[in-house]
Amino acid sequence: MVVQYKCPDCGADMAFDSTTGTLHCDSCGKNMNIEEMDSSRANGKESHTYKNNQEESGEAHNHQEEVNEYQCNNCGAVLITDKDTTATTCSFCGAAVVLSDRLSGSFAPSLVIPFSINKAQAQDAFKKWCKKGRLTPKGFMSASRIKSITGIYVPFWLYDLNGLGTANATCTKVRSYERGDYIYTETDYFDVHRKVSLNYLKVPTDASEKMDDKMMDKLEPYHYQDLKGFQMPYLAGYLAEKYNYNDNDLFHRVESRVQQYVDNYISQTIYGYATTAYHFKDINIRKLKAEYALFPVWMVCYDYKQSEHTFAMNGQTGKIVGKPPLSAGKIAAWFTGISAAAFLIIKIIAILSGGPIL
Repeated sequence: MVVQYKCPDCGADMAFDSTTGTLHCDSCGKNMNIEEMDSSRANGKESHTYKNNQEESGEAHNHQEEVNEYQCNNCGAVLITDKDTTATTCSFCGAAVVLSDRLSGSFAPSLVIPFSINKAQAQDAFKKWCKKGRLTPKGFMSASRIKSITGIYVPFWLYDLNGLGTANATCTKVRSYERGDYIYTETDYFDVHRKVSLNYLKVPTDASEKMDDKMMDKLEPYHYQDLKGFQMPYLAGYLAEKYNYNDNDLFHRVESRVQQYVDNYISQTIYGYATTAYHFKDINIRKLKAEYALFPVWMVCYDYKQSEHTFAMNGQTGKIVGKPPLSAGKIAAWFTGISAAAFLIIKIIAILSGGPIL
């Protein structure tokens, strides 16, 4: 099913506006909140919902894997999409399109963080970020070669986990004191035991095979006070994808991450000792729940010296990650400056101490 949201006043296409948090019509300026749109559909008003020709003719298809072709009801153009795409725009008329059949069953998200930064704001923020690069080339700092900025909802799994940790260690406290002409060192030994049970809520892991895992991890944190129950109108005007990996497939990633959290917590509870030697440590992570969510990301493609550089921006907080190009000249100047400063410090120390001046 191809879902498009139509303005009830003028009939133009509506898209989600991150500034107001509503569906917005560029044609007449009307805003509608998400609850109104869902309510109108529940009341049987189908003015903003359309089915593609295949469904109207009763032709069966496997929407999860096989069907990659839909039809825009505005201009009739065929929408050729990746099998993972759940929301897109018509490349001919620009209409916002949501592919609702790919958001059903096990592929129906439970939660979504809507975009709070629009495209213009994302572009301005990226330009400011480029100008802060002390070791990047001047041409890159001007941010004049932005090839594309695309808003995409990236699929994530949010895990609720319990971490059980047990540790046994021998710790020491050392005390030194003088008695007569002698210095004594006294070492006390302690058997230390720890057993902890810790709960971690909504630990995120991206579930798209197209996205770089390290880049997505660096976009954190997302602020969960903006988490909302999923509704399709939030996707209108943006790209969105369904997950490639289920929560079981990705459990090893989140397990390793939370094991480190529990390990650090145990270490922080053992303090005040001179030394700590662990004899036994066991950490077991148990999955309590996993929820499917969509998080907002702006993907920025930057063209510099016939080479493309990809950056990602958190569509909620504006945090930017990626590796900008480095200027060999600036790096050389930086090292020269550091060397000159170090030589000056050594010279000043020599003068103050009365030693030979190099």
